[in-house]
Amino acid sequence: MNLVVRGATIVDGTGRPGRRGDALVVDGRIAELGDVGTTAGARELRADGLVLSPGFIDMHAHSDLAVVTDPQHLAKTTQGVTTEVVGQDGLSYAPVDAAALAVLRDQLAGWNGIPDDDLGWPGVGAYLDRVDRGAAVNVCYLVPQGTVRMVVVGTTDRPATAAELQRMRELVGLGLAEGAVGMSSGLTYTPGMYADTAELVALCQVVGAAGGFYAPHQRSYGKGALEAYAEVVDVARRAGCALHLTHATMNFGVNAGRGGELLDLVDAALADGVDVTLDSYPYLPGSTTLAAVLPSWASEGGPEATLLRLGDPEALRRIRYALEVEGSDGCHGVTVDWDTVQVSGVRHPEIAELADLVGRRITGFEMFVDVLRRDRLGTTILQHVGHEENVRAIMAHPRHTVGSDGLLVGARPHPRAWGTFPHYLGHYVREEGVLGLEDCVAHMTSRPARRLGLRDRGVLRPGAVADLVLFDPTTVAAGATFEHPRRQAVGIPHVLLGGEPVVADGRRTDALPGRALRHHPSTGVTA
Repeated sequence: MNLVVRGATIVDGTGRPGRRGDALVVDGRIAELGDVGTTAGARELRADGLVLSPGFIDMHAHSDLAVVTDPQHLAKTTQGVTTEVVGQDGLSYAPVDAAALAVLRDQLAGWNGIPDDDLGWPGVGAYLDRVDRGAAVNVCYLVPQGTVRMVVVGTTDRPATAAELQRMRELVGLGLAEGAVGMSSGLTYTPGMYADTAELVALCQVVGAAGGFYAPHQRSYGKGALEAYAEVVDVARRAGCALHLTHATMNFGVNAGRGGELLDLVDAALADGVDVTLDSYPYLPGSTTLAAVLPSWASEGGPEATLLRLGDPEALRRIRYALEVEGSDGCHGVTVDWDTVQVSGVRHPEIAELADLVGRRITGFEMFVDVLRRDRLGTTILQHVGHEENVRAIMAHPRHTVGSDGLLVGARPHPRAWGTFPHYLGHYVREEGVLGLEDCVAHMTSRPARRLGLRDRGVLRPGAVADLVLFDPTTVAAGATFEHPRRQAVGIPHVLLGGEPVVADGRRTDALPGRALRHHPSTGVTA
């Protein structure tokens, strides 16, 4: 059914000042903006006092399984997200073989829970086909470099042979040909972190040739963070590939007040001709798995090998030295301050002692090891290591976009999974004035759409797909808190995908209009 949105403040995603007007939606696309007259047979939606904007695009999401297993997907639909970019941090479920899937089921339990036996796809195209059966949001996919390495090289820490590198290049190229928008890496996660710079350049040459972008979680966000950012900029420059810096932060005590240095590096790369964008979430704590803190050598060989080391006294001595004296590469090169590590979820909540840990801090190395062993590496954590001045500086950069980096599992996940977009609008726009409303909407819509090659989304104009959000600028806020992380956003009553309501009057409908948005290497367009 056609639709007229009446009397909204139209914030079109370009950054231009908002203006009062109507929007006519015909056959899932915007037909007219401005003063829309009487339209016979069209449904009308009164929007007095509401802002009408393009649907929000989450540039860093961990909803890989949720989009195909959770029809409601309330975490994202109710905060206005209409498109998510998954396959992040170098680890996901396509392309996989049986051996890799067996490892990933355990390794990604803290990110996505435990999937059913049939969840795992031999190729990117098969995963995107599964999304096309109906989802609550649209989905873009990144080929996960760590998973590709796992399929070809395995989980050992060694250089790839020439034949293996060629096979990895072929798998990345196939994923891009099947619709992926680029490639991700997780260079503090095994086995992706075992790739050296030359290997990354070789893979990114394939990405660049297909018109995709490289989205790395680089080797450090703590000690050596700027050097880690410089490495991936160098990879992009040498490969001729666009670069998107995921969850771009400067964390831990060594980086307090240094956000401007990261932005200087970005600006220098842009001046040198490297196509760089970045995303961030508007919170201070990070979120990951407890096992990710381990030094990389302790995770070599996969979860079972890791658990064996956690029972070996000599291995434990080495692990403790790395964590508390030397600085673990899994903990971004810094020594672990246990007081910053807070349990947010456990894989085995049926074990009462584990369930009771949720919300508590890890008190020391012995507790760290005990929890990892009893929960079989499935524990998720918050790391309280961020700096407000860095967060504010980074979000204001003109190449910045928004990514939630939200993990949806666990008893008390990070509230960014449910609250990132309304928290930007409520806290950093209305309350703090760090961003103007129109500028903030551009960060959430047109800028990520441009990076993704979405030519008919991200801006309100005639002919564009009617992925729309209506929100109240005077009340919009994150309902989610650290104590209650699954509360629905406030002040976002309506969300539409292709003109079809997925949230109406603040309630999720039963519509599943979301589809895979495939990148076409020959045209550079994602559709």
